[in-house]
Amino acid sequence: MKRALVLRHVDHEGIAGYREPLEAAGYAIERVAAHHSGCAALDTLSPDLLVVMGGPMGVYDTDRFPWLSDEIAVLRRRLAADRPTLGVCLGSQLIAAALGAEVRKGPVREIGFAPVTLTEAGKAGPLRHLDGVDLLHWHGDTFDVPGATELLATTAPYAQAFARGCNLLALQFHAEMGEDERFEHWLANDGADIAEVGETPDALRDAHDRLGPTAVSAGRAMIGEWLAGLVS
Repeated sequence: MKRALVLRHVDHEGIAGYREPLEAAGYAIERVAAHHSGCAALDTLSPDLLVVMGGPMGVYDTDRFPWLSDEIAVLRRRLAADRPTLGVCLGSQLIAAALGAEVRKGPVREIGFAPVTLTEAGKAGPLRHLDGVDLLHWHGDTFDVPGATELLATTAPYAQAFARGCNLLALQFHAEMGEDERFEHWLANDGADIAEVGETPDALRDAHDRLGPTAVSAGRAMIGEWLAGLVS
């Protein structure tokens, strides 16, 4: 059985809806907390797939979270070897940083369900399953699209996804979320950010209930197609 290693930064940001396509593709899933694992010594080369999940910290917060520098370093080694890697939200930002791109606070937060605009490259690949689908966004940081990668999706303020060949996919949005009870932790933990964008927990909960299942179904289709195209 193939091995997928999931790097988590907080317990309430796991692979959620992506678990099903990973298991269907024959992966045994292991999870490790990046900030508790001795990240500098973490073996990120041997897993068949590395999945780097989200978290509330910023890539630039190395003074508060020194292990972020170690995580970027081990990611850089895996990316240099072109080993299959998926990043979600903070994970996508860490990948961008590992590839030499700038990651920074954005001028606006994106919180809530909204579609992304696919580029021609996005429409031609696995992200085509997301076309016209409202997806969950929950971030205030952004990144420059790294060199030698293809931009796949945007929203008005930000780049939302990029890829490099078959083996690297970085997603700023959360197409894995929409059916996971841990969404309640997001609502409980980020009250100030929710208020900042003019939302309320009740409105987000309602959107999650209405739009989440369709978003997760599209996200599963995307990940399943991407997994099928990986090159070991």
